[in-house]
Amino acid sequence: MAGSIYEAVKQKRPDLIRKALQGSVFLASVDAEMPEFLTDATDAGLAPFPVGTPTPFRMPWQDGGLASNDGAQFSNDVTSSDVTSWGESSATRSDIVSDQSSMTVVFQETKLLTIGLYTGAELSKGSLEAGSGELKIMKPSRPKSRSYRLLALAVDDGDDGEIYIARALPRAKVTGKAEQAFGAGDDPIGWGVTFQGQVDPDLGCSEIWYFGGPGWKALATEMGFDAVV
Repeated sequence: MAGSIYEAVKQKRPDLIRKALQGSVFLASVDAEMPEFLTDATDAGLAPFPVGTPTPFRMPWQDGGLASNDGAQFSNDVTSSDVTSWGESSATRSDIVSDQSSMTVVFQETKLLTIGLYTGAELSKGSLEAGSGELKIMKPSRPKSRSYRLLALAVDDGDDGEIYIARALPRAKVTGKAEQAFGAGDDPIGWGVTFQGQVDPDLGCSEIWYFGGPGWKALATEMGFDAVV
């Protein structure tokens, strides 16, 4: 009898399990425009990134390229302030005082964007030496801390089309670098960096989540939302 009651009340949907089958980490200068929406209102497909006016050191939105199989790894460091009270065995009040988001990715392509992120050098398309084409970077005693726009996009397949889940850090700084190895093994020379999100003064937030795509729209009611018309 108990089994039949459970069968009637359980709600389990394998089609609501999401995976990041593929994806990209997109970056732009901190003065670039953030996407207002990830998808287009007509067909729920991906919308183009906002296009601004690039300058030699103003980077428009671009893909970081191929990355390691770990993809984009997000972490959150939450700190709270607790009040304890006489006679109580647990906190009687708890307030969140810090909620810090960070993202780590190991880029595999060696190019202007990934070299600049890892070394901290302010590079432009004209940074190569005339004649030889050589790039020389000298690490300063106190590297500059640069901010970027960042958007990590995960793409999944649904029965009715692609499903997109993205996390964006509108003001992100490189706060860590992965070890880099020069060797003949299976791993390429990687450019692994950790970004930490900060509150953007114009947007008033430190992180933005996006969910969309044709497959997402088709599953609206199954996920608990109203049907999209």
